[in-house]
Amino acid sequence: MLRASPPLIPVILSLRFWIHMNLSAPRRSVEIIQNLTAGLTVSFVAISLGAAFGILSERGAFAGILSAGVIAFITALFGGTRIQCSGPTAPMTAVTVMLVAFASEQLSLKLPEADVDPDRFINMVFVLTGAIMVLAAVLRLGRFIMLVPKTVISGFMNGIAILIWIGQLETLFGVKLEWVGNSWWIRLVETDRIEGLLVLNVLVAVATLVLVFVVPKLVKRYAQNWRLLFPGTIVAIVVMTAVVHGAGWAIEFIELNTRLASFGDLTKLVEKQIPNQWSWELVWLGLPFAIQLAMLAYLDSLLTALVVDKKLQEKVGGSERTKQNRELAAQGVANAAVSLFGGIPGAQATIRSVLILNENATLRLASVSVGLFVVVEMVLFQDYLSLIPQAVFSGILLKVGYDVFDWPPVVTYLKGRSGAGSAKRPAQQDVGGLQVTRLDMLFIGGTTAITVFANLNIAVVSFTVLFYLLRLKMRVPDLHVAGEEASRGDEPQEFIELTQPP
Repeated sequence: MLRASPPLIPVILSLRFWIHMNLSAPRRSVEIIQNLTAGLTVSFVAISLGAAFGILSERGAFAGILSAGVIAFITALFGGTRIQCSGPTAPMTAVTVMLVAFASEQLSLKLPEADVDPDRFINMVFVLTGAIMVLAAVLRLGRFIMLVPKTVISGFMNGIAILIWIGQLETLFGVKLEWVGNSWWIRLVETDRIEGLLVLNVLVAVATLVLVFVVPKLVKRYAQNWRLLFPGTIVAIVVMTAVVHGAGWAIEFIELNTRLASFGDLTKLVEKQIPNQWSWELVWLGLPFAIQLAMLAYLDSLLTALVVDKKLQEKVGGSERTKQNRELAAQGVANAAVSLFGGIPGAQATIRSVLILNENATLRLASVSVGLFVVVEMVLFQDYLSLIPQAVFSGILLKVGYDVFDWPPVVTYLKGRSGAGSAKRPAQQDVGGLQVTRLDMLFIGGTTAITVFANLNIAVVSFTVLFYLLRLKMRVPDLHVAGEEASRGDEPQEFIELTQPP
């Protein structure tokens, strides 16, 4: 079994020190090393989140980590956003959880006469997801991202966050929240949680959550130049793992369902997972999940690309924009590729993409190196993954839910309501100029509720259609920011954007 290389950390320190001190070095060399260290920084975040999403999806930490590397590498190499980081994301994983549950519990009931491997069925769905995204790229549908209202995007983000919170609370407390008849019931799943593990699991998760929040603030305040070595998620994992083992707590740890003795073992893994069972019945059963995943990857990737384009323009100037259809094609290929080893799907990830820009990445090399580093680190560190308590990742995922939740509109509206007194204002406004009307909150709350209780695609499509139907009769501001030019005439601004060259 391969072991972690002890010189790795000193190498990281040496590279960072060289960048700061060797001012006489060729400028191109400094830029290349800066981009490699940026990729190395983000790879640690990617590997921890990949493991967390793999556990959440029930396909395992190994699948999540390997997916984080493969998706990051393919999309960085071929994608339309030059500097980015893709990988498993919370919305994609939330749908994957439903897919895995369907494959393990209902697939045999739907096709009782067929001998279908649930894992290969799941992988077939990922291939379909990739095919749909490539088709969307061929049909040049990338620019239609401009049509999705901000309120609908905000609502589905909140819905995904709530689903993550519910799932992790169920995991921590060993219960299941179910709708029975016309009311909610809590069903006890694991009685041993009540007997002993409950307190320890909750304690470790809460402590992890605190560390993930606090560590970045402390590093920013006291050790800004050393932030490379102290990503919040990594610090939380290392500290809480050390505490649990030091205290000798009998707690649940990660179980690696797959191990690699060498890179050559990937061939055997592909032979076991390659989706070679195809039929019209299977495709029909898997298509609804594939459409959901493709829509999420479309929204996740292209919305993040808008954020990255804006930050990149602010950082280096110019008018560089994502090639949207090229990005969709790359995401499609990446999501199909994870099916070869039983991985999980993903999209362009906002937090990781912003992080790599904050680490002063300037070349596509930085994004490509994230994927390479993740795969190498997975093989080197796999022996240590089984030492990490499962509750640590529950704490990390609770923080992920917090990051996904779109707080500004909700907070702005609630503050305005509480401070409005007797004055009935049509819109509440925060310091940054964001205006949130009651109609905005109706769209946000409605999209959130349908996402949680029904289906994300139904939520996005229904409220997007409702938004434009209302615009035929009245002005719908859509989270207007004071100072922005409002849409005029019968055509909304989104349609004006679509007339511009890609």
